[in-house]
Amino acid sequence: MNSVEDVFNEEAAELLVTLEAALLELDDDPGDTESVDSAFRAMHTIKGSGSMFGFDKLASFTHHLEDAFDMVRSGDLVVSKELISIALGSLDHIRRLLEDKDSTPALETEGIILLKQLTKLLPADETLPELDDNETPVLSESEKIAATSTYRIRVSPAVDALSHGMDPLPILRELAELGTVNITTMLSNVPKLAELDPESCHLIWNLILTTEKGRNSIDDAFIFVMDDWSVSVEVIEEDTHWSDEEEVVKPLGEILLERGDATSAQVEEAIQHIEEAVVQRKRTGDVLIEKGSVSREQVQAALAEQQIVRAQSKKRKGKQVSLNVKVPAERLDTLMDLMGELVIAQSRLNQSASVLMDSDLTNVAEEIERLSTELRDNTLGLRMLPIGTTFARFRRLVRDLSNELGKDIELVTEGAETELDKTVIDSLADPLVHLIRNSIDHGIELPEVREAAGKVSKGTVHLSATYSESNVVIKIKDDGAGIDANIIRAKAIERGVLEEDSTLSPEELYNLVFEAGFTTAKTITNVSGRGVGMDVVKRSIEALRGKVWIDSELGRGSTVTVELPLTLAIIDGLLMKVNGDYFVLPLSLVEECIELTTDDSEKRNGNRLIEVRGETVPYVRLREWFGQEGDVPNIEQIVVTRIEGTRFGLAVDEVIGQHQTVIKSLGKLYEDTKGLLGATILGDGTVALIMDVPNLSNDVELVSKTIH
Repeated sequence: MNSVEDVFNEEAAELLVTLEAALLELDDDPGDTESVDSAFRAMHTIKGSGSMFGFDKLASFTHHLEDAFDMVRSGDLVVSKELISIALGSLDHIRRLLEDKDSTPALETEGIILLKQLTKLLPADETLPELDDNETPVLSESEKIAATSTYRIRVSPAVDALSHGMDPLPILRELAELGTVNITTMLSNVPKLAELDPESCHLIWNLILTTEKGRNSIDDAFIFVMDDWSVSVEVIEEDTHWSDEEEVVKPLGEILLERGDATSAQVEEAIQHIEEAVVQRKRTGDVLIEKGSVSREQVQAALAEQQIVRAQSKKRKGKQVSLNVKVPAERLDTLMDLMGELVIAQSRLNQSASVLMDSDLTNVAEEIERLSTELRDNTLGLRMLPIGTTFARFRRLVRDLSNELGKDIELVTEGAETELDKTVIDSLADPLVHLIRNSIDHGIELPEVREAAGKVSKGTVHLSATYSESNVVIKIKDDGAGIDANIIRAKAIERGVLEEDSTLSPEELYNLVFEAGFTTAKTITNVSGRGVGMDVVKRSIEALRGKVWIDSELGRGSTVTVELPLTLAIIDGLLMKVNGDYFVLPLSLVEECIELTTDDSEKRNGNRLIEVRGETVPYVRLREWFGQEGDVPNIEQIVVTRIEGTRFGLAVDEVIGQHQTVIKSLGKLYEDTKGLLGATILGDGTVALIMDVPNLSNDVELVSKTIH
């Protein structure tokens, strides 16, 4: 495909996401007029752009769907569950037409079936035209106007409008609600105070209105006064010309002529005196006012129109506006790799500066470090996306799956603005889909079962994302039947996963569902029950350096918690040294560092415990954990961390300081080593291991050994 069609495909995909969100909002609230308008605009744009870029069949099909939603906007068609289902099916059809520009017989048949289903919902006197394969929608003149149009409106109420109870102010307010408006009040017809009748209206209003609502919405504001008042509405001509050096808009005199406020003779006379006016620093409007050709209010209204047209022209021409630039993900990955190499080179520069003790070199190294840190933060920001981009697709999943299983389920989301690395988000979608499907199939009961248990018939799946130190915590919580630990235990014993005399806590039993092939479903359905997926979910999340676990309460529901790092690329770390080897700990996990002397250790009789501000904290010596030989120094450093509210310490020989850490993955032989997150390269080329403290602290045997 050429680049233009690629751009159309990207924009159409974004519009379909908007359309799907609007349709799902309407499914929850059929009276939401904003969602109706949003859906209609998305369809209208897809249709117009599709026709422009040669996607004629897509444009034709979308045109018919748009006609149906135009009836919804006018009140001729009611939003129903069936209409939303057909519209969502049509959305999927449009996606397939995007992938197959020329369509296939099967796709054409699918489109015809959808349109026939849609026609059945229309009022008896309304029909949709037959789908013609060769049809190319013809845009009307009103449709050719940009989505945001600027109108020149003049409102001159009847003199007796006030005495008849027709107050102009509500009409002006209604027009102002349609978009951005500039209002100039004309006082030229107002008589002297002695002659003024307070029940008469002598005011005239000139408005410049910029709106997306269209001409019909403007006419609707005057529907009760159109016959008695003098009202004119014009679309401002888009004949603004541009040069490379300066912008040229319509002269003030031309605008006054178009508005009917001045005659051509008056404007020509003013132009003849323009040279004298320039010398006296007067403008054309000042000359016309002095000669009595126009009023000051008329000039103000014309100037306001001139400024608004200039602003609108800039937007249409793409000048002086903020633009979003789409960059291929591969380029961001390359930029991140280069950023990592820059961080390593900067580390080498810092080390060389400290060794050579050269003040000039040290100053340069500090400046480079500042710049590289700022560049690193901005580069990471480019890769960060709100997790709401993933949440949006789950609403459709819940709706379709609920209908398939005969359940009434609502999806509630929270924290959609929480940002994650793009790589994490891309890899997270499938695991979350599986977890939500499990909540719907295994967790939420049928409506009649819920009512029998004293619950409301509608179930709820709550999907949330929050920050937790350097991680993001995602929770999928349902108010379903919960998990019976006894059933899991019996199933685990039956499968040989568990010994009959073993004793596990309920939390440990719940997490057996992540074992390969493990399922408690009594029947196999199209959704789940084969024991395939939960083990894949766990592996996928662990591959992202995250972890997943389950909590449940029988009869009340279950919660699946997923904890993931914010980024997989570069972190701030604390560099430590043990027996000549280097280790890095994510700085966000570090709470404080304290000293541990040999005397303090002996007082504990070998127990790995230390008193920190009135709290007993377990710790582990990294030299013992990695089996390193050598004598323990007389003074060790305990790096105290806090994981999920619990303190945990790491004993090291020396704490060197803060270090920008580029995370490199370990080889196949070491990638599953307990307590290791990865590795990094220091300035002198030495490899330092990055500690995975959350997993290290969760090792039950280790914690038990350190305490006892």
